[in-house]
Amino acid sequence: MALVIDPDSFLETGSGRLWTPERTAEAWRLAYAALDRALAHGGIARVAIVCGLQGAGKSSWIAGQDPDAGSLYVDAALPGARHRAPLIAIARRHGVPVEAIWIRVPLAIALERNRQRPADRIVPEASIRSVAGLFEPPTRDEGFSDVRIVEA
Repeated sequence: MALVIDPDSFLETGSGRLWTPERTAEAWRLAYAALDRALAHGGIARVAIVCGLQGAGKSSWIAGQDPDAGSLYVDAALPGARHRAPLIAIARRHGVPVEAIWIRVPLAIALERNRQRPADRIVPEASIRSVAGLFEPPTRDEGFSDVRIVEA
C-alpha cells in the first residue's frame, strides 16, 4: 500500500467520519504534522499532492500506484494555491520535490461518484460545487517540480 496522508482520515470516529469546522481544522493540523514527521524520517523521494474535486477518483488513482516508488501521496481536494502552499512549504523544508497530480473529472461525474459513497463519506453537494467553483489548476509557479493532469 502506498504511503498516503488524507486529512479526512483524522475525522474518523467510532461511528464514521464527523465533519465540523473545528474537527476539520484539527485534521489539517494533524495532516501537516504527519507530513513533517514522515519527511523527517527520510526515505521519501517525492511528495505527490493529488488534488481535484471530491469524488474525482483521487483515492482510487493513488491505490493503483506502485507502493515501493518512494512517494508519499497527499489525498485532498486542495482547490487553490493557498490550500496547497503549506504542504509545498513542508516538503521544501525537507528538500523533497513536490509534484501536483490533478485528477480532473467533470462535475456531474464527481457528484454521481459521491452519491455512491458510504453514508458517512458522502460530501455535501454544495461543498463539491463550491470546490468546483474555486478550483485553480495547479501550476509550477506554486513550487511544484511537475504538474500532471489525469483525466478520470
